[in-house]
Amino acid sequence: MSRSFKGKPILPGNLEGEALVTHVGFNTYASFYTSIHAQVEAAQCADSGNQELHGKNLTDKIICLPQTIGSTSAGAVWQRVAQMGVAPKAMLFSQQIDSLAAAGLVVADVWVGKRIYAVDQLGDEFLESVKDGDRIVIREDGTVTIR
Repeated sequence: MSRSFKGKPILPGNLEGEALVTHVGFNTYASFYTSIHAQVEAAQCADSGNQELHGKNLTDKIICLPQTIGSTSAGAVWQRVAQMGVAPKAMLFSQQIDSLAAAGLVVADVWVGKRIYAVDQLGDEFLESVKDGDRIVIREDGTVTIR
């Protein structure tokens, strides 16, 4: 049975992919630390503080999260993982996107030409419903369906 949620499209588009879920803040720099300092074909989450994602492949996944945390380096990290071709497909936020994540994702889109789709304000029920491996469909209007 599928469930749909309506959020606010930040970087809109139509996309389908596999969910990867965390219920704690996503530290962009810590998560991609190892990947941005080496030549890799896939980005493995290096953030040992995030036990839900640590060691998992982030590349081409749809990351479902409450919000991001971390420093102002996040924008440069998004640009780098986009340039390297190891970025997630999308970021789906249960809460409102923070300015650092929004700026970094826009930089990846505009400067690198790699859109990492983003929808925010999907709500706590979305984050409670989605599980690792679920098939996710994102629509341009901010509708997210868990299949």
